[in-house]
Amino acid sequence: MPRVSTAATRSVFRRNQWALSLAQLFSGIGIATGFAVGGILAERLTGRTEFAGFAQTASILGAGILAVPLARLAVRRSRRLALSCGYTLALAGALLIVGAVTIGIDFLFFVGMGCFGAATAAGLQSRYAATDSAPEHLKGSAMSVVVWATTIGSVVGPNLSEPGARLGQALGIDPLSGPFVISIVVFALAVLCVLCMRTLTTVPHSSAEAEASGTPRLASARRGGTWRAIRRSPGALKGLLSVVTGHMIMVSTMVMTPLHMDHHGLGLELIGITIGGHILGMYGLSPFFGLLTDRFSASAVIALGQALFAVSLTLGLIDALGESSFVRLSIALFVLGLGWSACLIAGSTLLTTEIDDEHRVPVQGLSDAGMNFGAAGLAALAGPLLALGGFAWITAVGFVVLAVAVVVGIRARRRSQHTGEPAEMWNNQRP
Repeated sequence: MPRVSTAATRSVFRRNQWALSLAQLFSGIGIATGFAVGGILAERLTGRTEFAGFAQTASILGAGILAVPLARLAVRRSRRLALSCGYTLALAGALLIVGAVTIGIDFLFFVGMGCFGAATAAGLQSRYAATDSAPEHLKGSAMSVVVWATTIGSVVGPNLSEPGARLGQALGIDPLSGPFVISIVVFALAVLCVLCMRTLTTVPHSSAEAEASGTPRLASARRGGTWRAIRRSPGALKGLLSVVTGHMIMVSTMVMTPLHMDHHGLGLELIGITIGGHILGMYGLSPFFGLLTDRFSASAVIALGQALFAVSLTLGLIDALGESSFVRLSIALFVLGLGWSACLIAGSTLLTTEIDDEHRVPVQGLSDAGMNFGAAGLAALAGPLLALGGFAWITAVGFVVLAVAVVVGIRARRRSQHTGEPAEMWNNQRP
C-alpha cells in the first residue's frame, strides 16, 4: 500500500467530514419530511387506521435489509459508491411514493417506503465512513460530528410539511405527496455531497487496478468470517450489543410514548414538545459523547449510556404506575435520547477500533442491520404490549433488553481479563 503524507491525510479527513456532514444534513431533512406525512398517506391509501404505522415499519425494514448489501458494496468498491447508491435508491423510493399516491396503488407506496429506508441505511454507514480517514485518537469525535449534523435535518424536516403540501398542490399532485418532492431534491443533494468524498484508507485489489480507477478499494473479507471476527473480540461484541440493544430500547419506548400521553389526556402540542426534546437528546450532544469516548474510553461511555437508559426507563415506569406527568415524560424522553447517543457513538467506535481491517466494514453493516431489524421487531411488539399491560410493560421490556446488554458486557470484560487480550475498552491507550 503506498505511503500517504500526514498533510494529505488531514486534507482528506477534513474534506470527508464536510461532505458527510452536509449529506447527513440533507438526508435528515428528506427523511424527517417524508416521515411526517408517511403515516397519514398510508391511512388514506389503505383506508385503514391500523396500517398507518406500516409506513415507518416498511422504512425501518428497508434500512435493515439494505445495510449489509451497502456494506458489501463498500468492501468491493468504495464508501463513496455505496453511500451514493444508498441515497440514490432513497431518491427512487421517494419518486415511487409520489407515483403510487398519484395513481392510488398502496402496494407501490409501501415498496417505495422500503426503498426510502435506504437513506437511513446510508446515514448510519456515514458515521463509520467518517472514521476511515480520521486519526486514531479522533475517531469518536469524527463520528459524532457527522451524527450531530442529523440534528438540523431532523428539526427542519417536519416544519417543511406545510410548504411541501403547498408545493404538491402547485405541481398538481396530492398535497401530502408534496413533502416527498422535497425529499427527492435533498436526496439528490446528498448524492452530490458524498460524490465529493476522497479515500486514503482503502486497499486496492492490485496496484494496476487502483491506478487505473483512481479509487482504492477496501480489502474483501473472507466469506463467513464476520461472526468469527466478532467472537474473537470482546470489545467488538460489547460494541455491537450496545448499538443494537440501545436502538431497540430507544425506538420501542419512543414510538409508544405519544400513545401513552394521548391516553392520559396530554394533547398534541405537549406530545410534540416531548418528541422534539427527545430528538435533541439523540443528536444535539453527540459531539460531547464523541469527546468523552476519545478522552476516556468507549467502555466508560457505554456504561454512561446504559445508566442513562436505566434512569429514563425508571422515570417511565413511575409515570406508568402513577399519575402521568408531562414534565416527567419530557425528562424521560430527553434522557432516553442521551442514552441512545452515548451507546451509538461509543459502541460504533469500538466496532471501528476493535475489528481488523479485513472484517471491519462487514461487521459495521451487520451492526446496522441488527439495529434496524431489532428495532422493527420490538416496535411491532410494543403495540400489543401497550394494549395488554400499559406503558409499564414497555418499560419492563426495555429493562430486560438493557440487562442483556449489561450482562454480556460484563462477561466480555471478564473474558478479556482472563485471556489477556488487549482491548481499547478496558485500557485507554491513545497515541
